[in-house]
Amino acid sequence: MPAAVLARDLVKTYPKGVRALDRLSLTVEPGEIVGLLGPNGAGKSTTVKILTTLARADSGQAEVMGHDVARDPRRVRAAIGVVAQRSGLDPAASGRDNLTLQGHLFGLRGPDLRRRVGELLERFDLTEAADRRTRDWSGGMQRRLDVALGLVHRPEVLFLDEPTTGLDPEGRAALWSEIKGLRGMAILLTTHYLDEADRLADRLVIVDGGRVVAEGTPDRLKGELRGDAVHIELSDFPTAALSALPGLRELTVDGKRLSARADDGAAAVPAALAALDARGIAVATVTVARPSLDDVYLKHAGHRLEVAA
Repeated sequence: MPAAVLARDLVKTYPKGVRALDRLSLTVEPGEIVGLLGPNGAGKSTTVKILTTLARADSGQAEVMGHDVARDPRRVRAAIGVVAQRSGLDPAASGRDNLTLQGHLFGLRGPDLRRRVGELLERFDLTEAADRRTRDWSGGMQRRLDVALGLVHRPEVLFLDEPTTGLDPEGRAALWSEIKGLRGMAILLTTHYLDEADRLADRLVIVDGGRVVAEGTPDRLKGELRGDAVHIELSDFPTAALSALPGLRELTVDGKRLSARADDGAAAVPAALAALDARGIAVATVTVARPSLDDVYLKHAGHRLEVAA
């Protein structure tokens, strides 16, 4: 069986020499949820646009369910569902009418379509609001309907492009629950939320600057970071380079935040604080924790995952 999604060495350059993708490669196996993780501008959305036939790569190869996205776009479109960053709802139409129109676009008609619309409204807990205009729905309800629209024609692969951006915590949690219920379908989920990637993805592909910088299951990536993560918030920006502190390794300074690794964080902190004090560097807070995806990203990308508001 072919991979559900296959991309090899994708390159995409926009005007003024902006390289969005720099030989990016990834796969999604049937039934697998893969999280494409990175900050704004990392190349996540460009990758999705190429894989869903909305853009062409300058070079490289991309296939969905064995169909080449450049040579056979119609078969690719029939095999995929897409939930874009921006909602595709008609705000003046009801939820039921939005789903019905989506079904018509894929050639569904009659009782089969009515049955499918009813199934999806019930599946996403939207039945009570089904006949109200979607402009009057909450953001979380609208986003659940966006996902339902992507599933009307029973696709083999679902692309979720930053599906929870802009939702409040309750709305995000509700949508996470719905996405978990889709397990068994091949899903490529792009996100810049570390907790979302950790909770939903079977495997992660971390991208930065259009390149893959790390790949693996969340547990494996975190497990590769031996020891404890030590984070020290400085009271002010350091005026001199900090290359070493006793008991700490892989030391990185990002603004006023110093991050490092230690075999035993609790034991290493006192000596590190004493060394900072001797250099006249004041400390605001210190935390010691087991490795997180934030630490994984810092290790492989060289900086923290910053997300624009």
